[in-house]
Amino acid sequence: MAKKSKKYYVVKRGRTPGIFDSWPDCERAIKGYGGALFKSYPSRAEAEAAFKLSPEDFKASLGTGQSSSSSPQVLSFSSPKTIVLPSISVDAACAGNPGLMEYQGVDTKDGRLLFHQGPFDQGTNNLGEFLAIVHGLAFLKSQGSELPIYTDSQVAMKWVRTKEVKTTVPRTTRNEEIFTMVEQAIAWLNVHRYNNQILKWETKQWGQIPADFGRK
Repeated sequence: MAKKSKKYYVVKRGRTPGIFDSWPDCERAIKGYGGALFKSYPSRAEAEAAFKLSPEDFKASLGTGQSSSSSPQVLSFSSPKTIVLPSISVDAACAGNPGLMEYQGVDTKDGRLLFHQGPFDQGTNNLGEFLAIVHGLAFLKSQGSELPIYTDSQVAMKWVRTKEVKTTVPRTTRNEEIFTMVEQAIAWLNVHRYNNQILKWETKQWGQIPADFGRK
């Protein structure tokens, strides 16, 4: 019977990033962590070289083909089946559309308030959700933290990803402050790089997001 080849597992993003020489150890380092990045290699040297890559380059390497037996085995991305902790959650509230808008960010685990802005006149929920995500990114950046951010707004997630806000609300003297903040947020996204994941809060599965204002 052929001897099973040795593998080394690199966890670039997970509960415990590092290099592991067994699958059970690797699994413990990624279990329950949404969007974990991990991969197996046939040699310790290759694993160490991969671990030194930036998160972006490591993620890109997951798409490499399996053209030979010496190619690293691509495992997979893990899907967030459970709430990732530690993390922060953001949400917005708007009385009317447009109307008085405010947003906040909290610790996902205990609901501790991290930041709050508003209310601002003539805003929308989507604008608030967008500003909340970018505020969260800037807040975590200032802390040197790569914690993930939860939001329940797919629209805001798209705006952050494309660095473009598409709203039908006209810019007026009443909401000038909001639009100025939006411009500043887009400028921040264009200048800063971040490794924080922006995750969708599964309301149907988990209930209201911890940052919810409780006004529904």
